[in-house]
Amino acid sequence: MHILSAAQESLLQRERIVLNDLQLLVTSFHGSKDDLFTLKTSIQQMDDFFLLVIVGEFNAGKSSFINALLGAKVLKEGVTPTTTKINIIRYGENHSEQVIDENTLLLKEPAALLSEISIVDTPGTNAIIREHEKITSQFIPRSDLVLFITSADRPLSESERTFLETIRDWGKKLVVIINKVDLVESSEEIEQIEDFVTENIKSLLGIHTEVFPISAKKALNAKLGEPKLWQESRFEAVENHIRSILDEEGRIKLKLQNPLGVGLNLANRYQKVIQERLVILEDDIETIHNIENQSKLHKEDMLHDFEFRMADIENILFGMEQRGQQFFDEYLRIGRIPDLINKNKIQDAFTKTVITDVSRQIEVKVDELIDWMIDRDFRQWKAIMDHLSKRKQKYDEKIIGDPINTTFNYDRSFLIESVAKEAERIVADYDREKEASEIASGAQNAVAAAAAIEVGAIGLGTLITILATTLSADVTGILVASGVAILGLFVIPSRRRKANREMSRKIQQLKVNLTTSLQKKFSTEIDRSLDRIHNAILPYTRFVRAERANLEETQLALEEIQKEILDIQNQINQW
Repeated sequence: MHILSAAQESLLQRERIVLNDLQLLVTSFHGSKDDLFTLKTSIQQMDDFFLLVIVGEFNAGKSSFINALLGAKVLKEGVTPTTTKINIIRYGENHSEQVIDENTLLLKEPAALLSEISIVDTPGTNAIIREHEKITSQFIPRSDLVLFITSADRPLSESERTFLETIRDWGKKLVVIINKVDLVESSEEIEQIEDFVTENIKSLLGIHTEVFPISAKKALNAKLGEPKLWQESRFEAVENHIRSILDEEGRIKLKLQNPLGVGLNLANRYQKVIQERLVILEDDIETIHNIENQSKLHKEDMLHDFEFRMADIENILFGMEQRGQQFFDEYLRIGRIPDLINKNKIQDAFTKTVITDVSRQIEVKVDELIDWMIDRDFRQWKAIMDHLSKRKQKYDEKIIGDPINTTFNYDRSFLIESVAKEAERIVADYDREKEASEIASGAQNAVAAAAAIEVGAIGLGTLITILATTLSADVTGILVASGVAILGLFVIPSRRRKANREMSRKIQQLKVNLTTSLQKKFSTEIDRSLDRIHNAILPYTRFVRAERANLEETQLALEEIQKEILDIQNQINQW
């Protein structure tokens, strides 16, 4: 490359920095090896020869065009695919050939045009061997100028249009050559073909590019000794245009612009991938929020329903209190004095009349409460399992167009599947009897602890019986505490009032202890269930939130790179 001005050198340094930044970003994003290779090659190409790449379908006349351009039969020509490798043609004092690799051949020719540029001849874009077409496609990003050859007898085929879109996407300077116009009978027909190609390229690519109808065969023959064919070949116009592009300033501009085009194309592609992933992650975040909100509502509903179910237990205790008051009204009177003197008899009567089967009633209600809680817990886990399974199936069927070789889809799908499997395992292993036994045991221990009673292996019903019996002893004991004085007419009403008060206090204490203990235990069980749900989805949650943060950070970095590339391009275009 010629010596640059200070302004050009400054732009070159900015370009190197921004493209190296992009390279680091693509690497950290786990971009594809092909993209990294393309970017790396484009950066290196800034210091290499100017690269003129010839592309087109086989039998369009690419080799004959290059021969005409160089004025010598450098490449083989034929109706079958004659170019099966990438041929890089550079200047040399003598003709020579050197194999670079299995797909690349370096040719050296003593042609003046090659003193400052290299020409690349590629296999046909519709070659039978698809590997050749792939090699051709991969070489486009390395080019500084692309000459696209189409044939006048089949101009702009469907496969050629597809390939032109690839050239456009890489932001390459493009010149279109319509070869073999010697096969066309009239100038009017040539103009029609030229207009057809020009309009279709404008419509297809959204750009205006130069189109030159030529006969490479006549041009080469003219240069090899038949000058009368030169004008008929129409080759002079395309040669002049190429020379105007390849003057010193033009080459420098293209040399700086082409890596920027590659960089912008890759930045745009990765922005699209990031945006697609963010859309998916937003759905994931919504899924996580839904699960979290469902868990909160589940807890609120459970606690709310728990209050109603505890009201049934409180009603049992309230009924016992009412029976106790009726008992005292019945027994604490003059006619019952013989019974009141016998403490054991009065306690037995109290137990049969007041306590009755309170313990069994409460145990039934607590068992119902436990069954209700287990059922709700089971249903909550199953709902989460079904929700995640449907989400995984939805995105298994809808794979995004992610051309980048990363583990994003795999990691995300794996985490959703693992959470769903965990939920499925818990549902499958749900031992209702074991869960009920553990909760019942926890409830009786909580009540025993509140009442400061050692329960050992007894059940909740037995525990309630102990508490109620203790209550009867405490309440009925006041009736015989005064001995003979209880026979007094004034003592009995006083003792009745005291017994009622004591009965209410003891019942209230039992109710508070029972309700508080059960509420605390069941609240703990609800929290434990929600914690299991939270812990089960935590890896998925952590991945989604971390991935979104990384994607948003990468998105901002790409936006800065895109702005810098566009600014450099704008300054180059102002030369």
